[in-house]
Amino acid sequence: MNRILYRLGRSTAAHPWRTISAWIAAVVVAFVAAGALGGTFHDDYNVDGARAQTGIEQLRAHVPGGGGATAQAVVHDESGAALDAADLTALTERIARIDHVSYVSVPRISEDGDTALVEWEYDVPSTDEDLVGADGYDPMEAAIEPLRDAGLQAELGGELPSQTESTMKGTGELAGVIAALVILVIAFGSVVAAGLPVAVALLGLAVGSAGVTLLAGITDVSTIAPTIATMVGLGVGIDYALLLVNRHVEFLGQGLHKHEAAGRALATAGRSVVYASVTVLISLMGLNLGGLPVYATFGYATAIAVVSVLAAALTLVPALCGLAGNKLKPRKVRKNKTTRIEKTPLTARWASRVVKRPVAFGLAALLFLLALAAPVLGMRTWPQDGSSAGEATSQRQAYDLIDAEFGAGANGPFTVVVETSVADPAAAAETVADVRGIVRVTEPVTTPDGELAVFTAEPAYGPADEQIPGLVADVRAAVPDGVEVTGQTPFFSDIVDLLDARLWVVVTFVVGVSVILLAMMFRSVVVPIKAAVMNLLSITAAYGVLVLVFQNGWGGSLLGVDHAVPVSSWLPILMFAILFGLSMDYEVFLLSRIREFWLKTGDSTASVERGLAATGRVISSAAAIMVVVFLGFSTEADTVVKQLGFGMAVAIVLDATVVRMVLVPATMTLLGKWNWWVPAWLDRVLPTIEAEKHDTESDRVWDEFDSTESVEAGSR
Repeated sequence: MNRILYRLGRSTAAHPWRTISAWIAAVVVAFVAAGALGGTFHDDYNVDGARAQTGIEQLRAHVPGGGGATAQAVVHDESGAALDAADLTALTERIARIDHVSYVSVPRISEDGDTALVEWEYDVPSTDEDLVGADGYDPMEAAIEPLRDAGLQAELGGELPSQTESTMKGTGELAGVIAALVILVIAFGSVVAAGLPVAVALLGLAVGSAGVTLLAGITDVSTIAPTIATMVGLGVGIDYALLLVNRHVEFLGQGLHKHEAAGRALATAGRSVVYASVTVLISLMGLNLGGLPVYATFGYATAIAVVSVLAAALTLVPALCGLAGNKLKPRKVRKNKTTRIEKTPLTARWASRVVKRPVAFGLAALLFLLALAAPVLGMRTWPQDGSSAGEATSQRQAYDLIDAEFGAGANGPFTVVVETSVADPAAAAETVADVRGIVRVTEPVTTPDGELAVFTAEPAYGPADEQIPGLVADVRAAVPDGVEVTGQTPFFSDIVDLLDARLWVVVTFVVGVSVILLAMMFRSVVVPIKAAVMNLLSITAAYGVLVLVFQNGWGGSLLGVDHAVPVSSWLPILMFAILFGLSMDYEVFLLSRIREFWLKTGDSTASVERGLAATGRVISSAAAIMVVVFLGFSTEADTVVKQLGFGMAVAIVLDATVVRMVLVPATMTLLGKWNWWVPAWLDRVLPTIEAEKHDTESDRVWDEFDSTESVEAGSR
């Protein structure tokens, strides 16, 4: 690989316009193909293994149009006057005329008469292309608009509105990119060097986005998958390009020609980028073990984005570096006509301080991370519902109106399905009504074929209340055979249980494979295990901060969250898979340089100090870029995206500062030569993968390459 990357770097730097033209052509072809063959994004919420799925399938089999999407409209007169029955009748008629609506309820009137609740069902699931986005939301808006024109408050809530109202604005992401440019200018002291990583990442991401659209043409791709792919792709794309540009500038500072510098940068830092991306891809593939179809699409879509930005980094960076030449050097260096670029003294001084007092620094970092991780012990997860939406959204206002006028449980009723040949519907309804925590039960309604009877049970608590899982279990324990408890709230409870169980499967796979890969790269048992433990520690600390901010409400208002909400149940697995891979990126970058110095000098302490000094600035800059990109996503209205962006930003901050700049060098200093210990039998059976060649080996390869080139040129 060393020879291949070296040749690729020199070739693309020597012929930059070929590479740039090829990428422009690739972008055009990718977008044309995506337009012709790509599909639309939609979610698949069917979950094999969830008990509530059984009831849904029964309804689909025996009720014409049953088991489809549901929605609610809440009408309220703010003056307190009783609502006009004619207005409500007209509303139900307009709703009934909406495409795919199969059932509309009789308006439920509050005790004081100033509020009405209308519920309806569709004959297709909420993931149907006819209901996705504006196609599903606009007809509902049109149905309630006449009531708003008449001076009444009319809001939309329930399943379908909650999935279609929150849209990505993109302003936060744009601000993140601008902030990343500012950070790069500060880091490099050159506008050209700063703009290059961003341009490369955006071009690679463009091809990746087209690839995700093509993926949607052959399989289901979640509506949120492109957002996650963009978030991760943009972050790692800038990071990879940054690492390569930084190494290229180092070689320029040593007086090398720009073509030679490009080749050597790709042969050294390029190797680290390749293997770092492999660790990210391994983590993403672990999402397939998450137990939900939507996780698989997250993994595939994000993997496409990562591969695209990796390809862009390995080809476009040396090409653009070849064009830029000495303009990549800081302006003050170019003006002074100096050929050597000094390392940032701050990172060198910090590295020296840490290795001199490893026990104090290591212990302080460990205690700090453990303190942040402690709130995880009380973490409660739950999928997003109307209560977690922003105050300004219609779904949140509908939720609050229903809560105030009809009780908290009206926002998340249970649907009870009875097989009439097995159980008596009336007796089942009476049994459910007697369960503590159930406040209202409707009369059972028999399906047209007489096979099923269906009734609704309303809990005393809101759908996100911590007592809901226990209540679902109590109702299921009370009913006889032939009765299933389903509906959105019991379905959410089943998902939480499923994801809690699958988290450990994902963790075991991702950690296990990553440890093996690091063992092959660094010929060590201690380094991979230590890296895995520290990554787990920083991720757990990020979970703890999420609990403090969102679940406990500490500063949540700064992120646009007006009250405490549970951590989204989608997050633990998703954050772990993404963050473990990203954390390994920084681990590979740092350990590659430490091992490079170790192989050259054999001095373990000096190697740690020099490795940290050499990579501290670039890792800090890369992390800062990822943080601002992720924080940009935390400004979105969707609570899941908000929590994901904020949680990942916190994790990267902790990983790049507390872990990478303190805990890793402190522990490596204490362990000394034991860092690189590996049993002889394991060393024999493990394939050898070097993240970066140290100087002596690299120079030999480059000398051999130059000799080969000379012979070939002479023969021609």
